[in-house]
Amino acid sequence: MTDLATLWAACPQLSNIHASANGKWAFWCWQGMTDSDDVWCAPLDGSAPPRRLTHGQDHFLIRDVSPDGARLLLAQSVNACEHDHLLLLDRDSGALTQLTPTQSTHYVYGGCFSADGTSVFFQADIDYATGDVTQGSWLWSQDLATGARTCLARADSPPHFYVGPKLSPDGTRLLWHRSERDPGGYQLWTIGTDGTGLREVLNLGPKNNVLADWLGDDRIAFVAEHDDRDRLGTLTLSTGAIDWIAGEPELCPHDVLAGTGTAFVCIHHDQSNTRAALVEDGRLRALPNHSGRRSLLPHAALPNGGWLAEAYDADAPHDLVAVAADGTCRVIARAEPSPDRHFVAPKDFRWVAPDGMAMQGWLYRPEGHCKGLIGYVHGGPTWHSEDWVNPKIQFFVAQGYAVLDPNYRGSTGFGRVHREAVKDDGWGGREQADIKAGLEAALASGIPGPVAVMGNSYGGFSSWFAITRHSDLVTAAIPMCGMYRLDIDYHATEMPHGRAYSEEMMGGTPEELPEKYANASPGRFIDQIRGQVMVVHGLADSNVGPENTHVALRELAAAGIPHDSLLFDNEGHGIFRRSNVETYLRRATGFLTKAFRATNGQTSA
Repeated sequence: MTDLATLWAACPQLSNIHASANGKWAFWCWQGMTDSDDVWCAPLDGSAPPRRLTHGQDHFLIRDVSPDGARLLLAQSVNACEHDHLLLLDRDSGALTQLTPTQSTHYVYGGCFSADGTSVFFQADIDYATGDVTQGSWLWSQDLATGARTCLARADSPPHFYVGPKLSPDGTRLLWHRSERDPGGYQLWTIGTDGTGLREVLNLGPKNNVLADWLGDDRIAFVAEHDDRDRLGTLTLSTGAIDWIAGEPELCPHDVLAGTGTAFVCIHHDQSNTRAALVEDGRLRALPNHSGRRSLLPHAALPNGGWLAEAYDADAPHDLVAVAADGTCRVIARAEPSPDRHFVAPKDFRWVAPDGMAMQGWLYRPEGHCKGLIGYVHGGPTWHSEDWVNPKIQFFVAQGYAVLDPNYRGSTGFGRVHREAVKDDGWGGREQADIKAGLEAALASGIPGPVAVMGNSYGGFSSWFAITRHSDLVTAAIPMCGMYRLDIDYHATEMPHGRAYSEEMMGGTPEELPEKYANASPGRFIDQIRGQVMVVHGLADSNVGPENTHVALRELAAAGIPHDSLLFDNEGHGIFRRSNVETYLRRATGFLTKAFRATNGQTSA
C-alpha cells in the first residue's frame, strides 16, 4: 500500500513562473519533484520535454530571465532563512555563478537584468562598502563581469517585501515601490539606471498601497487603494495624468501584468477566485480560459499577444500552459499522474460571522467515514485560499478528515472593506470569531467532531488562538511557525518589513499599545488550554522568529501542559522540503489520532 505521506509530500507545485522575452523559453520552480525547489525549463514550441536545470540543497527562486532565455537571475538562502544571495545560471551549461555573498544578516529584494545584460539591479538593506546593515533598502547595480557594485539610491524605509525594481522597456529607468510614510502605504518612484533623476511619480496617500508595471517608456499601469476602494488605472509619466479605468464594486483589482501587444492584464478577484481581464483602450474583457481547468492565471507575456499561464483547480496538480492571442492553450509542463493520488475538490462554503459579516471558505469532505473536522487556516492574513491544490489539505482529506479552509476577514479576494476589516481590532480580534463561526457552521452542516485547527504563519497564530481562546470547541491544534506572543514576534523577527506589517495591522508598536498586543497574544492564555497542541517550527525562520516557539515550549512545560513539538533545523518560514513534509504529515496524523481518541474517550466515559 502506498504511503500517503510520501505520496502527498511529492505532489508537484509550480511557482516562480517566467518566460523569455523572445517567446522561446518557459522557466519555473517545481516543488515536490525533488527534496528542494529546483529550476526547470522547457521550450515554448513544445519541441522538448521539461528539463531540470538546478540540483540544489536549498530552494531556488527565479528573479529574472535574460531576453534570449540563456541566463537566469536566481535567489537562494541557507535553509530557506530568506536572507537571500543572488546567483547567475547559464541555461545550457547549468553553470552557477554566485553574485552576492551567502549571509544571514540582511535581505536582498528583487533583481532584474540591465537592457544590455551586463549588469543586474536589486535592492538590499546592506552597505556593501562597510558591511553595515542599513535602516532602509538601498538600490544597487552590480556589474556581472567585474562584480563591482554601485549604490544608485538610498531609502530609509523598508521596501515592498515582494516587488523589486522593474526596468523600463527602453532600459533607461527603474520603477521603485517605496514606503516613505505609513506602514502599508506605498508610493511609486522612478530613477535612471545610472542613478540620476530620482523622483516620486505617484502618491495616492500615505496609507494607500499600489502595485504597478511598465506599459511603455512613458506609461505605467497600476492597481491602488484610492477613495476607500481598490481601483485600476494608468499613469502618464510626462504629464502626471491618471486615467482611471475600473474599480470596486464592479471590479476588485489585485495586480497588473504588461503585455507585448496593445493589451495588458489586470489580475482581479471574484471573491475567492482569481481571474484575469485583458485591458485595451480603457475597456476590459475576460481572458478566455480554454485550458480545461477552472482557473487560468497569466504570469508572463509572450510575443504576439500571448501569455504563459498557470491553469489550475483542486482536481490535479497545476498545469503550465502557453495561451495564444485567440485563447487556445498548449500544455508546456504537466506532472505525471499518480493512480494512488486521489484529489478531492472543495465546495464553496458560506456562513455569517457573529457581527453579521458574510464569510466564505472551501470545505473538503472525505469519502466514507469522517474522523472529524480540521480548520486549515491560511497565512497572511493578507492572502486568500482558492479552489487549488494544497497537498497538505489533500493528505488530511485522504486520511479521512473533513477540512475547512476559511477566508476570514483580512483575506484578499472580497474587496478592500473585507481585507481592511482585520485592522479594526488588530490581530486576535473578530477574524478569529470568523474562523470559529465557520467551524461551527461546518459542524452544523453534518460534519462530525472533534475539531482541530492548524496552519502556517498567521494560520499558526490562529491555531494557537483556537486552542487557548476557543477551548470549548477545539480539541487539538498544530501551530506551524506561528506567533505565540505578539510582542516577542515584533522584536524577534529579523525582517524590517515584518515589523512594519505588525504596526500596520495592530495600529502601532508593542511599546505604544502594550495592552492590545498582550490581549491578542495566545501565550497569555495557555491556562485555558483543554485540548492538545503540537508545535511545529523551522529554526531558520527569520520571519516569525523561533523564539516564539522556544518561549512557548518553556511555558507549556512550566505549566505542566502536555504537548508535542517538531522542529526542523533546515527549514525557515514553513515546512517545504519534501522529506520534511513527509515527516510532518506522519507526525501530524499520529498526533490527531491520539488527540481525537482522547476526546472521544472522555466523551464516552
